[in-house]
Amino acid sequence: MLLPELRKLVCELNKALPKEGLVTMTSGNVSGRDPESGYVVIKPSGVSFEALTPENLSIVDLQGNVIESEFAPSVDTPTHLVIYRRMSHINGVVHTHSNYATSFAALGKPIPAVLTAIADEFGGPIPCGPYCQIGEEQIGEAVVEHIGESPAILLQNHGVFTVGPTPNAALKAAVMVEDVAKTVHLSMLLGNPIPIPEEEVARGFKRYQEKYGQKK
Repeated sequence: MLLPELRKLVCELNKALPKEGLVTMTSGNVSGRDPESGYVVIKPSGVSFEALTPENLSIVDLQGNVIESEFAPSVDTPTHLVIYRRMSHINGVVHTHSNYATSFAALGKPIPAVLTAIADEFGGPIPCGPYCQIGEEQIGEAVVEHIGESPAILLQNHGVFTVGPTPNAALKAAVMVEDVAKTVHLSMLLGNPIPIPEEEVARGFKRYQEKYGQKK
């Protein structure tokens, strides 16, 4: 079996999606890229999260050729592969339709930088890209073109995509997107959230990236 460790990790992260309340039924997926081979491990299409095992995940190359798979790969595979081909530093991609974040996508609006958590994690407003037809490479192209330096983007009328240097980092961004989207949504029910000045957003992002956590 190819890439056993990456298979195990991607399986665990896919199972985390429903646990974190980010998906329902079989929607959503996590993928991870092996930097050495370039092969991508991704959730198979339409398989329940409960039924996932490391063995039944799909492995494809960057052109979409199936390398090893018991089932057909996710229908979102073309999107993931465009991101990996165009963003060489990315090794993890997550897609969800999490409720609060996707409510902004339904409006075609970014999530504004009105919380220090948004400044720290995303470095500015969480962008919203345009509407794209589902099924081919258009969504991946839109993600690449509109995500900027953020690890997350909304796609109008669709949902959330997050990226990271590792699959774990991409999942963290997906969890954080939904958390801040809920808080911003609630604040909008009370009034007009107060934007954080751009220089403070930049300062907070720089500090978080350089000082948060344990550094080697």
